[in-house]
Amino acid sequence: MPAGSILVADDDSAIRTVLNQALSRAGYEVRSTSNAATLWRWVSQGDGDLVITDVVMPDENAFELIPRIKKLRPELPIIVMSAQNTFMTAIRASERGAYEYLPKPFDLKELIGIVGRALSEPKERPRPAVKADELDAIPLVGRSPAMQEIYRLLARLMQTDLTVMISGESGTGKELVARALHDYGKRRTGPFIAINMAAIPRDLIESELFGHEKGAFTGANSRSAGRFELAEGGTLFLDEIGDMPMEAQTRLLRVLQQGEYTTVGGRSPIKTDVRIIAATNKDLRILIQQGLFREDLFFRLNVVPLRLPPLRERVEDIPDLIRHFFVLAEREGLPPKQIDQAALERLKKYSWPGNVRELENLARRLAALYPQEIITAAVMEAELAQPAIAMESQSQEPDSLSAAVERNLSRYFAGFEDGLPPPGLYHRILREIEYPLLSAALAATRGNQIRAADLLGVNRNTLRKKIRDLDIQVIRTSS
Repeated sequence: MPAGSILVADDDSAIRTVLNQALSRAGYEVRSTSNAATLWRWVSQGDGDLVITDVVMPDENAFELIPRIKKLRPELPIIVMSAQNTFMTAIRASERGAYEYLPKPFDLKELIGIVGRALSEPKERPRPAVKADELDAIPLVGRSPAMQEIYRLLARLMQTDLTVMISGESGTGKELVARALHDYGKRRTGPFIAINMAAIPRDLIESELFGHEKGAFTGANSRSAGRFELAEGGTLFLDEIGDMPMEAQTRLLRVLQQGEYTTVGGRSPIKTDVRIIAATNKDLRILIQQGLFREDLFFRLNVVPLRLPPLRERVEDIPDLIRHFFVLAEREGLPPKQIDQAALERLKKYSWPGNVRELENLARRLAALYPQEIITAAVMEAELAQPAIAMESQSQEPDSLSAAVERNLSRYFAGFEDGLPPPGLYHRILREIEYPLLSAALAATRGNQIRAADLLGVNRNTLRKKIRDLDIQVIRTSS
């Protein structure tokens, strides 16, 4: 007796043949069609225990058909296949009630395993749909196998309150993923509150997280709400969790265990309803061994681990990413840009120590500094071979550093009529130059922040804040 009846819909005859053979060998009864109309007729007649369908078919898109199927037969599992391997596709499949999404090409053994689970598990209740216009704003970009796995995992997590631990190098997009989990999840109508542990003085972290009462400490002139209170009913994103002091870790653990907290200086416990998403660019297991991070807190936070790959592990996404960043730059008022194939190949060979953030900065710099519309390999080679602000020597003096900034500004202004940028762009230009300028000053002073601050003519604390905000890696070398 067959293990179950499978309905397959795909306009590619080769895929229908392969699925027919593989599912039949696994013991299933299979019927296949090339169009949505036949699939709908079979489903309407009560046929099939499971549906496998492509998204794009000649007569109807599966995303239009699936809601009708789920309304008629809400218990029928649907597996969606697609060659349009984007985050949007995964989310649309999930939000329309699909059991699973598989990017093409897919692994047949994995598909057979998913079919088996779908037929044996209790049927899921229909999920609330996200509006189509909301989906158009999803910022995650990439079609690589690594990103496909992330999309599929995110699609499964959207309608849960599970705690997620996002790990990855700086610049891989950890906050972007956290925002996606919130913005397209069940808590999307609530607030999204982020706190970066590395950016807050250690003695203020507990007050920032849990709030404080008037008079709790010197300078506490009034009651202040903490991030937990501000995030009530929504999501609290704890970035760089590895930098959290041990005392704050203990209080956070109590919140996760008991679902309540007290403000600094307060006595009455406050119930909390927030989803926790944490992120780190450090190996927390090493910090645990060093006695710097609580093991019990790690296991409370690491319910669902999600690792974001560095850009060097998904170079096939670079073309989509840089075109995406060019579009964003154009929306901000910068000139439109395109990139030729040779330049793309050069990008793929680069190591990307700053990951996606570095690529985004490069795209904006290219849009701002180069008058030509098409970026060539020669331009790319020049940009990747040296810092954006050329250093004449390691003992660069203030005058030559200023001259380097002036040269870059002049090169940018030259692309506009009368040598001036369009109104409102000047501050944006300065922002794009800030990162390479600070990096150049630190390189010139061999990582000495006191000398770098003097060189730039800024306060030392201001420089430290900029280094932290821009995530600049400071490398100190001996004289």
